[in-house]
Amino acid sequence: MKTSDNQRESPVVHTRDLRMRYGSTDVLKGVDLTVGPGEVVALLGPNGAGKTTTIEILEGFRKRSGGEVSVLGVDPDRGDEAWRARLGVVLQSWRDHGRWRVRELLSYLTLFYEPYRERVFDPDELIGLVGLTDHADKRVGALSGGQRRRLDVAVGLIGHPDLLFLDEPTVGFDPEARRGFHEVVGRLTGTAILLTTHDLTEAEKLADRIVILVSGRVVADGTAAELADRIAGEAEVRYRLDGVEHVLSTADSTSYVRELFAEHGEAVDDLEVRRASLEEVYLALVRDSEHVAVSA
Repeated sequence: MKTSDNQRESPVVHTRDLRMRYGSTDVLKGVDLTVGPGEVVALLGPNGAGKTTTIEILEGFRKRSGGEVSVLGVDPDRGDEAWRARLGVVLQSWRDHGRWRVRELLSYLTLFYEPYRERVFDPDELIGLVGLTDHADKRVGALSGGQRRRLDVAVGLIGHPDLLFLDEPTVGFDPEARRGFHEVVGRLTGTAILLTTHDLTEAEKLADRIVILVSGRVVADGTAAELADRIAGEAEVRYRLDGVEHVLSTADSTSYVRELFAEHGEAVDDLEVRRASLEEVYLALVRDSEHVAVSA
């Protein structure tokens, strides 16, 4: 997770006016994106918004049509093997290593990172981090879907990456597997993460900051609370006083509640302060942005 010191360091990801065109179709229309050291950023957006294209450009797998891009201080179009060793990538579908055993696979993959990285994860340490200790000697093909996804993360972390890409990491997970995956991500320290997801709860739980992409443009960038303020600057305050229910909206709920208790004390009951949920914010931003795009 980020700290105030991280914000003053050089970003691990920085794009300015990033553009991508396929034929006559503009997929990215001037995307500005920044990810700081150790920061977790969730990239949200409807299907076709340009999330996958953005990630592929940052990973160096796709050449952009225009704009400036820096990932770990390097233009991805010119990234070499040493640069790639600083990245961790977890794709949507797990890698087909079914005949390998978990520890055997991770031990083999460390050999590719050792020439470029001062520190490479010990396979058993990594297996413990992702919660696969009891499955270290199992063949990959015998793991459950959730366990294979944990192994995907282990593969992405082998080289102690400075930046980890997680593309829809919990698609198809049941609630228990999703919770386990979130615990794994929560234990990571020092690694910046760029996460793409359709799961708004996941974004709110894992991310320091949320970037919403619609029709190839960034339409919002901030914490979940900041985005909620953008849509609904006023909070709804509900409470009961002397048996009577009160409901009002206020731009400064903190001051209002403080004054309420100062005047009425313990007579205030059933107090609730409600702001727009992330889902409400997201849907409002997407709806408004798509309306503007159609009208343009």
